[in-house]
Amino acid sequence: MMLTSWVSQTTTATSALEPVVKVEGVNHYFGDGSLRKQVLFDINLTLNPGEIVLMTGPSGSGKTTLLTLLGALRSAQEGSLKVLGQELRGAKQSTLIQVRRQIGYIFQAHNLLKCLTAAQNVQMSLDLHDHLSPQQAKQRAEEMLAAVGLADRTHYYPEKLSGGQKQRVAIARALVSHPKLVLADEPTAALDSKSGREVVTLMENLAREQGCTILLVTHDNRILDIADRVLHMEDGRLQSMA
Repeated sequence: MMLTSWVSQTTTATSALEPVVKVEGVNHYFGDGSLRKQVLFDINLTLNPGEIVLMTGPSGSGKTTLLTLLGALRSAQEGSLKVLGQELRGAKQSTLIQVRRQIGYIFQAHNLLKCLTAAQNVQMSLDLHDHLSPQQAKQRAEEMLAAVGLADRTHYYPEKLSGGQKQRVAIARALVSHPKLVLADEPTAALDSKSGREVVTLMENLAREQGCTILLVTHDNRILDIADRVLHMEDGRLQSMA
């Protein structure tokens, strides 16, 4: 399973020697006044280039909150949070947008647009990169779908795809632009064990091929073997398990 070789022109502020993610002393709160509640406590985390790191923990422990902070989808409140060489705390909106463009996101519910075909859903990620012509973006989207085993489903709408196929489209969409960081939130939760394993193995193979870093939130103990490290979140506190 190999992608057609191409040189990504996406620029990043990080070098091969720098951590992809460097989090120090991050605290986070929800609510205001008497309703203010701390949900993350003194989070410290380093993710290096090419690592696959899994994060486990019970529901409500803060895993998704941390993921949204790393993805520049939520504002950092306390501490330092550097992603791809950029400090996100206090960053300008333009900086946050630039960081988001370099991250691939995979969600539990796949979040495909029902009105678009599989190829069009994948191509959306490339529309943010104006160095590609529409024809080049279309070709790369189709190549990526072929890489995830969906060459014969490029023109199918999501309603005609199985759960595993939809998640493969989501993986293709996340990886087509060759991001340096992929954030995955429970990507196998809605899948049976066989489909879940296939999806994670596919993600692992493509990520290793592209040399990107993955942080994957999961409750699925059956996929822990793909990880270089396993982290555990409990009551808003992060600890290393392996």
